[in-house]
Parts: sequence; C-alpha cells; structure tokens
Amino acid sequence: MTVMRETLTDRQKQPLSTEMAWYALHEPLKNFIRQRVSDEANVEDLLQDIFLKIHTHIASLQAEEKLESWVYQIARHRIIDYYRTRTPGMTLEEVSESDMQLAYSEIPEEDVRAQIIPSMMAMLLNLPEPYRQALYLTDYKGLSQKELASRLGISVSGAKSRVQRAREKLRQMLLDCCHFEFDRLGRLIDYQPRCTCCEPQSALIQVSVPR
Repeated sequence: MTVMRETLTDRQKQPLSTEMAWYALHEPLKNFIRQRVSDEANVEDLLQDIFLKIHTHIASLQAEEKLESWVYQIARHRIIDYYRTRTPGMTLEEVSESDMQLAYSEIPEEDVRAQIIPSMMAMLLNLPEPYRQALYLTDYKGLSQKELASRLGISVSGAKSRVQRAREKLRQMLLDCCHFEFDRLGRLIDYQPRCTCCEPQSALIQVSVPR
C-alpha cells in the first residue's frame, strides 16, 4: 500500500511501535475486516483485538519492511478464529465442482494465493497425463475448451468432459491433502496442509502437448 510505504520511509529510523502500525494501517485494516465481517460492532471489536495482539508482540518483529504483511497475517488468523467460535466452519466439501475454479481464483490476499498455487501445481504433477494436459492447457495456458478440443483432436464435448473430470480429481486431491477456511461469503481465506503431497515442486511441470 502506498500510504504504508510512504509512512515507513518517513519513519524508517524510528523503532517499530503499535503507534506506527495504527497510523499507517488502521483504516485499510478496518476495510479488510469489514469485507469479511458484516456486523460493524464486531468489526470494531476485531480491530481492537488485532491491535492488542500487535502491541503485545511487535517487539519480536525485527524487519520493518515485514510489518504490513505481519499485521495482515494476524488479522486473517483473528478473523478465522472469529468464525470458528460463532458458526460451523465451511469446508471444501460444501463447494461444488463448478465453483472450484472460482474459489481458488478469488483468494482475498495475495500471500494466501501465493501459498496455495504452488501446492496446486504440485498436485497437477500427480494427475494422469490426459487430465494434467487438459488443466495445463486451459487453466494455466488460457486455451478455451474449443481450442483444447482442436489441439487434442477430440470433440468439444469430450474436451469439456475431460476438463471437468480433471478439476474434480484435483478438487478431491485438495480435499485429501489440505484443510480450508472460508469467510462468510465462501471465499478462501486460509489453508493448512495435512500431508506432504502438496508441497511445492521445484521442477517444471512436464506436459506432453500436441502441436
């Protein structure tokens, strides 16, 4: 955020403090909470809780440039706790296959999205070649299903079916590997791996692509 960069630049020689975090981030942080919690009174309570935790632990933060991401990590975890204590948590089982792509393309925070996409790429490696190929060409290379059908020499309906099955297989792999947290609108806000099958892979994805 521009305001944060300017503030930290102006105060770069000052020690980290709750006052600095409040001055730079309390308004955008309130908007962040408000997008995920509908009751305004709860928004204010959560904001106060978050800054209390910031005040308690800010002395342990060494790098000033990490302040913003650290604050939003605290906020995200506090919001998750808020929903855990008030309503039964949504699970990925409640998200239909047709909504799967939407769920992982609308992750609110860039850092969460950055964490989960490498894991999905790792799982893509474990799909059978026809499904890996279909997802790679459509979801990662941007081909339409009509273009996929032409590239693979199959019917459009066959391409559509292959993509749907590939997404369902990937969805099931995600269910088996990870625990997901959603906000009240069903948007993904956090996830925790249950095993090592979704650890990011350093190797490039190997996909046989017809010319």
